[in-house]
Amino acid sequence: MNSKQKVKEMGERFKIFGLVAILGFMAGVIADITAEYIIPALLTILPAFLNARYILSGLAGACLTLVLVNVWAYITGTAER
Repeated sequence: MNSKQKVKEMGERFKIFGLVAILGFMAGVIADITAEYIIPALLTILPAFLNARYILSGLAGACLTLVLVNVWAYITGTAER
């Protein structure tokens, strides 16, 4: 492997690293908004057994992870689409 290929490969890795960082930042913002507004609203609406904050946080985290993985898979998918 020559040096130009190594530089190109590092560039691709840096792009993926940057994408993951951006998605992580977005996840943090969404998690903050969820904790501030959505979870308190759900706590008043849902029955008592679902009223535990950790259950709602777990469900929100699961949904957020699914969305972020789908976005990542779409962005880094093959060029054959």
